Amino acid sequence: MNTGSAVVVRDKIAARLLEAEVITEAQIEQAKEQQKADGGSLGLALMRIGAVDEKTYTEFLGKVYNLPVVDVDSTDISSECIDLIPSDVATKFQVLPISRSGRILTVAMANPSNIFAIDDIKFITSLDVQPVVCSELAIKRAIDKYYQATDSLAEIMEGIEDDIEVVEESDDDDTGGEEQNAPVVKLVNTLLAEAVKLGASDIHIEPYEKFMRVRYRIDGILNEVMEPPVKLKAAITSRLKIMSELDIAERRIPQDGRIKLKIGDKKVDLRVSTLPCIFGEKVVMRILDKGNLTLDLANFGMEEVALKHVYDNVAKPYGMVLVTGPTGSGKTTTLYSCLSRVNSVDTNIMTAEDPVEYNLDGINQVQVRESVGLTFAAALKAFLRQDPNIVMVGEIRDLETGSIAVKAALTGHLVLSTLHTNDAPATINRMIDMGLEPFLVASSTNLIAAQRLVRRICSNCTTEDEISAEALADIGLPPDTKPMHGKGCEKCGGTGYKGRQGLYEVMPITGALRELILDRASTSEIRKKACEEGMLTLRQDGLIKVQKGVTTIEEVLRETTVQD
Repeated sequence: MNTGSAVVVRDKIAARLLEAEVITEAQIEQAKEQQKADGGSLGLALMRIGAVDEKTYTEFLGKVYNLPVVDVDSTDISSECIDLIPSDVATKFQVLPISRSGRILTVAMANPSNIFAIDDIKFITSLDVQPVVCSELAIKRAIDKYYQATDSLAEIMEGIEDDIEVVEESDDDDTGGEEQNAPVVKLVNTLLAEAVKLGASDIHIEPYEKFMRVRYRIDGILNEVMEPPVKLKAAITSRLKIMSELDIAERRIPQDGRIKLKIGDKKVDLRVSTLPCIFGEKVVMRILDKGNLTLDLANFGMEEVALKHVYDNVAKPYGMVLVTGPTGSGKTTTLYSCLSRVNSVDTNIMTAEDPVEYNLDGINQVQVRESVGLTFAAALKAFLRQDPNIVMVGEIRDLETGSIAVKAALTGHLVLSTLHTNDAPATINRMIDMGLEPFLVASSTNLIAAQRLVRRICSNCTTEDEISAEALADIGLPPDTKPMHGKGCEKCGGTGYKGRQGLYEVMPITGALRELILDRASTSEIRKKACEEGMLTLRQDGLIKVQKGVTTIEEVLRETTVQD
């Protein structure tokens, strides 16, 4: 074996392949990067990058575990045998029942050393398990073939074309002929309908050299749901482009479009983005389901004092209210909720957005189009000639937009906007770094709120966590705290989480904070003063949610940090 290798290889199969000089250290490093991005085993990553073919890998698998190798692609498996192991168990452990002889169940496994999988299968089937080895790729194909065909996909596809309707679609429908297009239409409809049904916020369709992958973002986490046949990647992309009225002949530049769907009685908008990659175009769709849009701030889970600060400041006739956080943290929803609270017939509300995510009745919404010169700054200038009471700017990105927003806030308009900063106190110095004078920032800003989204514990499978008092103290929780977590059930897909919850850091700009801003105080000084005045940091708000049993410690630690 190459004992002098610079690469530490803990995967037994990869180590044997390296020893036999079938793969190189560079390929292992490349596979590790692929594994970080896509998940799965190191062996699966090695096959996906083409470092080793499936047959060779499977042969090494059999030698390492000293077990028979099975070719599941050419094995005919009965439905009675498949029914012995549920699809979620097969997918979780990457196993496949092959045959049964008396009390012996032969099971193909990508990792026969997984004793937990074997024990679970024994418990579920009440049979003795005889493992045989098979590559993870082959098991994935077989699970798609035997389970997807008889389980969720078949149920979804059955009658799906009667229930899903593209509200606006180009007449120029050509993806390669009616015979080829029909299954692609059905597959695409299935993907969209299932994503809406599961409450996904985004759909990612990603082409690679030897496979294609579909992932849904559910409760903020990406989950792989399908690997469609790679030969369909061009047809799937073309179908989505036609639905979103994009140029199907243009594959060299990114494109953006929209799809309006009617699924049963529900109307859903999808924001579509295509991006040319080396093996085809990646398509990402943001699902904008107005039926799931909650615009009542009282239901967001803000602590009572923070909620009162927000209510008080959006009711003021002028000044700026800023919401900060990373992409996908719910900033736009918070701003929409503020607007809905002050939306009345005697108020002229105008918004500049990129893109307009939801259409709100009674509010004049403008789609920013930088390609034709309609920037945030240009839209803001136009708004001020339209006699507005309240203005919302999708994002303050530069000095020009920030200057106009500040001037509007100082001349009798309420301005709502977002910035990309890590927390509320850091927003002050971010605006000053843009080139805004401290006295303008201090006099125009009423309130800054930072937010994050964490997953909620599934209410159907909540159970108490066992954590020592010392560990709780290290995190910052009282020793008598009883943190909860979800065991995982059918309702939450085995994750233990269902839905999301906001964490909020709400900082009203008081007289004392204005003095600090004028003195160009550091972010830590502003934070310290805000906390003295009662502001809860994102971490503190998260720990309160843990104490209330809303989310887990892991989620709070993942999304927040302890500030100095």
